[in-house]
Amino acid sequence: MPFSKYKGYSLRNKVFGGFLLICLLSILGSTVLSYFILKNNAVEQSHTDLQKKSESLMSALDYAVSHTQVQTEDLPEILSNDIFEIADINNQDIIIYDLKGNFLLSNKDINLISEKKIALNVLNRVLKNDKRIDFQHYDTKTEANVTSSYMILKNNMLEPIAIVFFPFYHNDSSYFNVFDKYVNYIIIVNLFIIAIAVFLSWIISNNLTKAVTKFSDLINRITLFEKEPQPIRYYHNDELNQLVKAYNKMILQIKEQKERLSFKEKEEAWREMAKQVAHEVKNPLTPMKLTIQNFERKFDPEDPKIREKVKHLSKTIVDQIDLVATVANAFSQFAQLPEKHNEVFNLNREIKNIINVFSDEKIYFHANKENIMIDMDKIYLSRIITNLVSNARQARDEERESIVNVDIEQRQKRIIITVHDNGVGIPEELYDRIFEPNFTSKTSGTGLGLTMVRKMVEDYKGEISVQSEVGKGTTFTILLPSNL
Repeated sequence: MPFSKYKGYSLRNKVFGGFLLICLLSILGSTVLSYFILKNNAVEQSHTDLQKKSESLMSALDYAVSHTQVQTEDLPEILSNDIFEIADINNQDIIIYDLKGNFLLSNKDINLISEKKIALNVLNRVLKNDKRIDFQHYDTKTEANVTSSYMILKNNMLEPIAIVFFPFYHNDSSYFNVFDKYVNYIIIVNLFIIAIAVFLSWIISNNLTKAVTKFSDLINRITLFEKEPQPIRYYHNDELNQLVKAYNKMILQIKEQKERLSFKEKEEAWREMAKQVAHEVKNPLTPMKLTIQNFERKFDPEDPKIREKVKHLSKTIVDQIDLVATVANAFSQFAQLPEKHNEVFNLNREIKNIINVFSDEKIYFHANKENIMIDMDKIYLSRIITNLVSNARQARDEERESIVNVDIEQRQKRIIITVHDNGVGIPEELYDRIFEPNFTSKTSGTGLGLTMVRKMVEDYKGEISVQSEVGKGTTFTILLPSNL
């Protein structure tokens, strides 16, 4: 089957889909990874800047109070001028509280300071630690992240005398600007790489799929009825070369096997046919021979009933000859079915006409649709239905009335014909034999009826199967493709 019918699932599309998926995942992965790397770098840089600024501020303050033994109450006077200089040099606001959290002084106007007193929980935490304590929050006015840092200021005797607070503003916009610029660059580079790779992969996958499609077409054409499967000529020394060698070896084996099977099947078929013909012809010859011998032994020219006896002898021989002719005709029909002449007709109406011939029987017809149309040979259909209905009638159980049901269903693209009887049934071990040319479970007949039925059904790419239960009945099911 050509690949074009499965375009959405072709090997070429799978190669492209997989490659594009990998490229997209690569871009996404590198972008996400870059985002976290740059974000971590920004955080680390903020911590570094905060550390440097806090060390610079505390060094300046320590130097300002290191000349004398300063106490808390001396700070407003000592740092009244220095605090402005320190704040300007470091470009940082400074607020100093006493050890109880009360405001002492700042480089900012007192009216601009929102927190005149440190919260108790913050104060306790700062006093318990000798290191810098940081609290982070987002300032909606400046649209920046703020780290509020608290440190203890000590005098030259290393005694705590105050708490220094300064807010450290760090804006992430610069980080996002770098990130956006990086993403733009990486997308441009990746798109360029994708364009080149798509072009190259198109050429490679196109050559690959052309070769695979060619192989697929040749393999799909291999059937038991093809006379000469063609070998593939492929001169490239790659992985496909092994496939070509395997294929060429396979068609040689198929050719040899077909020749063996054909000879064996023909020989077996003729042997079975000869045995069956001999058996069927021998059956009427034996009573003919016995009848003539008996007549010769009892022949009396003076017998007044001699004319009646000769007439009876003649009738017996003619009946047996007719039986031989019937056998010969049956084998002739099996050997060569008539040429098909398809026509479009109503299957419901045609089957009703066929079963009306059996007017003396209880045969019921059912269909799931009023008009089921089919393109088929009417003679073929007549032989199929007649054979199945005749078998159903002959399989009657003497203990109950014979009933035959013929059902037709059309389901999507299939037509299902079933012939069911309530006869004696068929043992399960005989299922595989009932379609054989010389098999019959009846006391008379050639055993060719069901074989002909199967051959005619298969001529229309259909299937026939049987299900049966001894003492309850048999159902033959025919599946035909809806060819309209």
